[in-house]
Amino acid sequence: MTEFRPGGFQQLPVVVKNLLIINVLVFLIQYALGAKGINVDDLFALHYWQSPKFRWWQLITHMFMHGSLTHIFFNMFALWMFGRILENVWGPQRFLIFYMVCGVGAAICHLGVLTVEYTSFHDAFINYQMHPGLPQFMDFIKKHHVGVSPASLTQWLADPDSQDQIRASKVFLNDYYMDMINEATIGASGAVFGLLFAFGYLFPNTLLYLYFAIPVKAKWFVAGYALLELYSGIQSSNSAGDNIAHFAHLGGMLFAFILLRIWNSKNRNHFY
Repeated sequence: MTEFRPGGFQQLPVVVKNLLIINVLVFLIQYALGAKGINVDDLFALHYWQSPKFRWWQLITHMFMHGSLTHIFFNMFALWMFGRILENVWGPQRFLIFYMVCGVGAAICHLGVLTVEYTSFHDAFINYQMHPGLPQFMDFIKKHHVGVSPASLTQWLADPDSQDQIRASKVFLNDYYMDMINEATIGASGAVFGLLFAFGYLFPNTLLYLYFAIPVKAKWFVAGYALLELYSGIQSSNSAGDNIAHFAHLGGMLFAFILLRIWNSKNRNHFY
């Protein structure tokens, strides 16, 4: 199967419709509770597995939460655009399994990447606790892209051997680490990227229109997007300021590929 032409398919099949409704309702609840000063992220957003805020159900619940109107709009638009086609091809049960596996798989990949990054930070912090000092601190913040107030550095530079500054640096790095591991991740992007990959896998020669004007075959669009996410993920690991979970997106694609290959090996009629 190399091209998809809609004909008699439901424009809003049951699972896609209910996923859209659930995501929108959760977003409205987030907004309403947030306006009253109640933050549900601590309980339902995805946290690093060593965070005191981590709960197992967050692997699922984070998929139905979003941080802004733009965030939910683009995720839900992609869910409708690609999900309705896949659900019509597979049926509701198989589509729901696929969506959830991609979403949870993306979360697992994201936590795996965080484990590598945070373990490196934690080990360096333990080493700094044993051998603190201004040169070591400067090297630490440069290597791990830690933002520090210029005023505090100026004070320390004026007195490099200050024990008060050394104690303050230890407290600062400990607080920074705790803020890192308690940072929450939300959004359906991992599952949506799985749908995008599946569409490109099943209908590689179907034309998608960038900016509604530039035709690109689905297989090249998916490949280009995957490379962009990989590049962005590597760049974000080497710099500060990017709060997008690029490796979660790639994780959604990876689990989509694995599940498609498993299904494909069992019943080739679904894919060829």
